[in-house]
Amino acid sequence: MKTTILVLFLFLFSNPSITEIRKLYGNALSSESNAKEFASKLNEVSKEDNKTLVAYKGASLAILSKLEKKVSDKSKKFKEGSSLIEYAVANEPNSIEIRMIRLSVQENVPKIVNYRGNKKEDKKYLLDHFKEQTGILKAYIGDFILQSKSFSATEKQLVK
Repeated sequence: MKTTILVLFLFLFSNPSITEIRKLYGNALSSESNAKEFASKLNEVSKEDNKTLVAYKGASLAILSKLEKKVSDKSKKFKEGSSLIEYAVANEPNSIEIRMIRLSVQENVPKIVNYRGNKKEDKKYLLDHFKEQTGILKAYIGDFILQSKSFSATEKQLVK
């Protein structure tokens, strides 16, 4: 009985699946409710968890910062989010998905935020390592590249 309760507890309070988070991330910018749903799935993620989830949590905070009313609250939430993304990159610099997350955030923030310094580096990383990927991750990264404003038409042809 104790084992059943423990398994149920772990299931209910465990981190979300990467597959679920990827789906939510793709729609997080389309509405306030989508942004909040995406962020709520990552509420319990901490720095000790899977670093890809940490990066997604950082992205969720960056997205939520747009919803804040006060500039100081926007700035605080964005800084918290970007620091989580940078933490994830520092801990797993060879993760193509974490690099994609950082690039996607950096290409969508206003210049005034001053969080755009890794766009060229991450773009190059994605292009250099795309062909090494397989399956769902390769398709996911490819879809990002095809819709991204950071890649030229010629570069986008490389992932088709």
